[in-house]
Amino acid sequence: MKILFLDTETTDLDSGTRMIQLAYKNRLTGDTVNEYFKPPKEISIGAMSIHHVTNKMVANKPAFEGSQFKKDLETLLESYILVAHNALFDIGVLQNEGIKTKEYIDTLRVARHLIDSPEHKLQYLRYLLKLNVEGLAHDAWGDILVLEALFEYLFPVVKEKFMLLTDEEVLIKMKELTATPVPLKNFTFGKYNGKTFEEVSKMDKGYLDWLYNSESSKPKEEQNEDMIFTLKFYLGK
Repeated sequence: MKILFLDTETTDLDSGTRMIQLAYKNRLTGDTVNEYFKPPKEISIGAMSIHHVTNKMVANKPAFEGSQFKKDLETLLESYILVAHNALFDIGVLQNEGIKTKEYIDTLRVARHLIDSPEHKLQYLRYLLKLNVEGLAHDAWGDILVLEALFEYLFPVVKEKFMLLTDEEVLIKMKELTATPVPLKNFTFGKYNGKTFEEVSKMDKGYLDWLYNSESSKPKEEQNEDMIFTLKFYLGK
């Protein structure tokens, strides 16, 4: 299967973020890339606190723009399906670097469809599903190892649940699931952490309306589509 597991680390968490680390693994050939780059803007303190990569650490690294790594990735994405966790973020990062993504599977969205769990973050699923992986969290290569293990876990689940016969059918279904929003059950943040959306809709609809306006005003690549889908349902929008 022409699958490319991919993860990035970046200068920021906003829509203008630039790449400082690129990691990917070609499922078909086993080839891997794990490289750091000097970005055209400084790394924010907030981003450093997550991935622990400083401006000094990448000061002497090559730029991604004009590199062979960029050319190789562009070529791969012409015919490969990109697989990432919270894929729209990484796709947005690649877009900022001038790279287009044709097809993708989001393991976050697929996991939300298939796995009953209070959280679906990559590292949470790593331990929930007992994925046998050694790798650092918030490092692009460490995340690739977990991402690959999660994909291999989800693949047979999709095949069995939807009674599919071929690998191609499974990939098509995973892309369909990726494109289908998932209604969220519980809040996992804020003052209503742990409560259901249904409960909050009955006691504080104003909060849901505020949250909807806040989320929908973000740039597209930063929006939580499942959150917006859920809020629209309970707000009758």
